[in-house]
Amino acid sequence: METKTGIANELNTLLANYQIYYQNLRGFHWNIQGRDFFELHVKFEELYNDAAIKIDEVAERILTIEATPIHSFADYLDRASLKAVTNVHNGESAVKAIVENLSSIVDEQKGIRKFAEDSEDGATADMMATFIEEQEKTLWMFKAWLK
Repeated sequence: METKTGIANELNTLLANYQIYYQNLRGFHWNIQGRDFFELHVKFEELYNDAAIKIDEVAERILTIEATPIHSFADYLDRASLKAVTNVHNGESAVKAIVENLSSIVDEQKGIRKFAEDSEDGATADMMATFIEEQEKTLWMFKAWLK
């Protein structure tokens, strides 16, 4: 039971970070301006839709291991290591923030995957591995865009 509590705690922190990341993406989508507007407006929507799916999957995994997902913005702000990014209108600044946010989330998920593997929680480890694989490709693409 203690192991499940530890994994749930880690997943709740990840959930908080995903919520901040999601809201950052919404802000970028709404406020982007400039020559890259059409390209990035659509891409940011794709990213926040994907983040919403992952938020739901993480929350449901927490429930599956018989814990309670945090669900208030106060809790998210208290638990998250990511910070809200505001007033970004420039594509390059938004993409840099996404790379920073997503890199942090990937690192966090790698730690959770290791903890889950060590705890013999294959389902959580597999979920993290799937997320990491997708997001490392996204990071590569955004880093290429920034060059």
